[in-house]
Amino acid sequence: MGSFDQLFRDFRNASRALRNGPGLAAAAITTLALGIGANTAIFSVLEGVVLAPLPYGQPDRLVALELYNRSLGYATYLSYPDFLDWQLNSRSFKQIAALANQGFDLTGPGDPEHLDGKEVSASFFGTLNVRLAAGRGFSPDEDQIGGSPAVIISDRLSHDRFGGSPAALGKTLTLNGVDHTIVGVVGPGFRFGNQPADIYTPLARRNPLYINDRTIHDLLCVARLRPEVSLGQALAEMNTVQEHIDELNPNTERGQGAYVVPLKQYLVGDVGGTLAWLLGAVGFVLLIACANVANLLLARSVGRTREFAIRLALGAGRAQIVRQLLAESVGLSASGGLGLAIAKWGVAVMLAAAPGSVPRIENIGVNTPVLLFAFVGSTIVGITFGLFPALKSSNVDVQTGLKEGSRSVAGGHPRAQQVLVVLQIALAAVLLTGGSLLFRTIRNLWAVNPGFNPQHVITFQVGLSPAVTNTPSRMRIAYQQLVERIRPLVITLAGSLTASGSSGFRLLTRPR
Repeated sequence: MGSFDQLFRDFRNASRALRNGPGLAAAAITTLALGIGANTAIFSVLEGVVLAPLPYGQPDRLVALELYNRSLGYATYLSYPDFLDWQLNSRSFKQIAALANQGFDLTGPGDPEHLDGKEVSASFFGTLNVRLAAGRGFSPDEDQIGGSPAVIISDRLSHDRFGGSPAALGKTLTLNGVDHTIVGVVGPGFRFGNQPADIYTPLARRNPLYINDRTIHDLLCVARLRPEVSLGQALAEMNTVQEHIDELNPNTERGQGAYVVPLKQYLVGDVGGTLAWLLGAVGFVLLIACANVANLLLARSVGRTREFAIRLALGAGRAQIVRQLLAESVGLSASGGLGLAIAKWGVAVMLAAAPGSVPRIENIGVNTPVLLFAFVGSTIVGITFGLFPALKSSNVDVQTGLKEGSRSVAGGHPRAQQVLVVLQIALAAVLLTGGSLLFRTIRNLWAVNPGFNPQHVITFQVGLSPAVTNTPSRMRIAYQQLVERIRPLVITLAGSLTASGSSGFRLLTRPR
């Protein structure tokens, strides 16, 4: 209890001392709030994207599978026949699943709407070890050619169209002109990849053109490793499986291998390294803030030399003075922890500026790990910038400090202040150099000629029903008709652009 009471008295005296110097306290708190806020903002993104585990059961056993082109040295998606062969012949995985992004036109019940969705194999949710909020996953009978049209929907869609998850089960959705029975509803927080999905349909019911064509690579495979199998063993086995497929299909599979990588690494990509570098950069900013505040405290100690001398003369130990000064600096850093508000605002700005380029964006926020980081960081920062001034200020000569006019003597920290100024300038020079190089790189990237004139170019997407794109000839006719129907609208738009000073247009189409 004695040590706790002493600590309480130190912080009470520190609070009184800070109130006596409101100007310095305000400057220090503002400086620290900016530094701590910037670091907390970047850490919250790093924690949500890189450090937090994937929201699936035993996520460390999940891997992503792709084909690997050995001659060109890059990975690519699988075709549907490739997936079936891998699923049949692999022994390293407890389960293996596949998925592809797909848009759907919802025409009932309710108002028509275009929805983003995914075509998934029946083993998809089981492989991820995800429990649905209501209902079940797809059965093997539904995930086959000619299977009954079933659908799993998002929690958002279940509330918007049916008033909740349980009420949606057994109801019908009309997707791309076909009635689908709702068999399940995913939880409100479920997402796979960067693109949210409202619709999940069985993979085998996809466009018939994709079923037997090994040249259409649009499937990502996800698998769960068996407990006794390592990543290297799985890669070796899948390369053997793919070599056998190459022998049977030399025209389409020659030179292909397997690519196996932890799912988290696949989803995060290179963003983790970028965020780590960014955290290091804002760490430099915090160090500059610490040096600045330490300099302010040293300057403030000029007027407190007589106070320290009197306390030493009355029997206070130098350790007590150091402890109180550290309490003042920790109090300043704790007040600078108000930078959490800056961090929350900064995270919102970053995510709004790059909504589609940050993976796992749904995990980013000011949560418990981020609050712990802010608390520990504030404490360490307080000790860091407070220890040096505290040690210098406690080293006071009692007799000299008690003399009248000893302020000139108390100002005797010129060397310490010079060291801090040099440190600030050195860190600022590093940041300015790195920032200027980054600016030059961005400017050079903007100056690269993309090979076309992007001025006054617009893009848009139009969904076509699978019923009119299930054969090559019908697909060709459908797109020709689409172009003819859109052309008058484009001509009208071109007239508006011409009236506003622009000229010329061209209509280009590309099947999705």
